[in-house]
Amino acid sequence: MSENRRSGVGRRGYSRNMTTATIEASSPRRLARLASPIGRIELTGDGTAVTSLTIERAGHLPHEEQPENSDDVLDRAADELREYFAGTRTTFDVPVSLKGTEFQRAVWENLAELEFGEVTSYGELGRATGRATAGRAVGGAVGANPVPIIVPCHRVLASDHRVTGYSGGNGIPTKVWLLDHEGIAHAS
Repeated sequence: MSENRRSGVGRRGYSRNMTTATIEASSPRRLARLASPIGRIELTGDGTAVTSLTIERAGHLPHEEQPENSDDVLDRAADELREYFAGTRTTFDVPVSLKGTEFQRAVWENLAELEFGEVTSYGELGRATGRATAGRAVGGAVGANPVPIIVPCHRVLASDHRVTGYSGGNGIPTKVWLLDHEGIAHAS
């Protein structure tokens, strides 16, 4: 990884700016939606950080029955996502709050270190978190990432650069679009 990181998710130490906590179930305090080339995106927040990003699946979003109730943080996240999709942004600066298990948070913090166009494998993530043989657990943690794109779980490939799955949007076609958008070589 380059030492010349810009501010945001792609820079070393970003995980210090991420808030992590144990899993809690609750309705979003703040909610915003935006159109994107991969489908509608729904952002939720707690007033200080983005708490989830969901890509539309089969025409549906988890909180679509609720009216939008955005704030400055979600407006900023939406702007940054629009810039990303337009090809003018390669890092995200918006604060995120990730709720998950200790192991999930360790995986997500490693994902946050990846720069635009950089990939890792499930095995490399396992080794980085001290669980070299926990491929399924790593895959589960990657799939449970509550803030995809901003915390770039699409940048995880099999060791032979195959696309093996994606839980966001329409699955593998969504991941392929994101990889192609970043110019990341991959195998089918």
